[in-house]
Amino acid sequence: MLAQQLVNGVLLGATYALFALGFTLIFGVLRVINLVYGFYFSAGAFMALFLTRQYGWPIVAALPVAAAGAGVLAIALDWVLLTRLRRVGAPELASLMVTLGAVLALYAASTALLGPDIRRLPPDLIGAEAMVIAGVRITAAQVLILVATAVLVGGLIALMRGTRLGLALRAMAENPDAAGLMGIDTGRLAALVSFISGALAGAGGVLIGLNFNAIHPYMGEAMMLRGFVVIIVGGLGDIRGALIAGLLLGIVEVLTAGYVASGLKEAVAFAILVAVLWTRPVGLFGRAVVRRA
Repeated sequence: MLAQQLVNGVLLGATYALFALGFTLIFGVLRVINLVYGFYFSAGAFMALFLTRQYGWPIVAALPVAAAGAGVLAIALDWVLLTRLRRVGAPELASLMVTLGAVLALYAASTALLGPDIRRLPPDLIGAEAMVIAGVRITAAQVLILVATAVLVGGLIALMRGTRLGLALRAMAENPDAAGLMGIDTGRLAALVSFISGALAGAGGVLIGLNFNAIHPYMGEAMMLRGFVVIIVGGLGDIRGALIAGLLLGIVEVLTAGYVASGLKEAVAFAILVAVLWTRPVGLFGRAVVRRA
């Protein structure tokens, strides 16, 4: 029983980590708190639902297309909402308020267009058979979630750590003005960060929708709360911290639901957040920034 719960926790935590990686990338590189990010999560899930139900696409084809679609949507919304704020050097609170208003409008519009009802992916989209390894049951959907998350996370880490593009992104994260003076096109990189982050959120929406077979317009709202927990506990802007914190959050939620009470899993998650902020405000892997006058 415990082994099964741990496996379920790791799989759930993997989707949390995937979602939070894009969120922490936006903050780490662009230094904005983009609350529209949760909408990309919902949009990716609905794109996959449309492709699989209307056109009969297999999930392995719908997943990357939905992720890319969410990435393109992220570029468009970032250009509309945040480009002007970056140009004038607006404070972080300005981006927070602009994206808060935008996401409320987007959720309301999507609910009016699509309805508030929960949608289901096609029942024959992925096989219901399961493997049993050492007494632990793993379904085909869970294998897809684990493989897709590993590929996306591995690709992001390889991009950031092993390419010149990743070096430019890290330079922009450290000092965008200095990066611009060194010849880096910060505007194009901002669009790239928006695309990558939106694609990660969209992929997370598809995987969560596949795991729970429940898709609705506001599904990104609850995920944003968990995203805040993950990036704050892991350390703002730290990719490694977001990955580890996402996995830990998933395990804690599953164990709490299985051994305590399912209604307390959110309370336990936010209790961990408060405890980390009290003891280590920069997060488990974050670094304190020394400001000099």
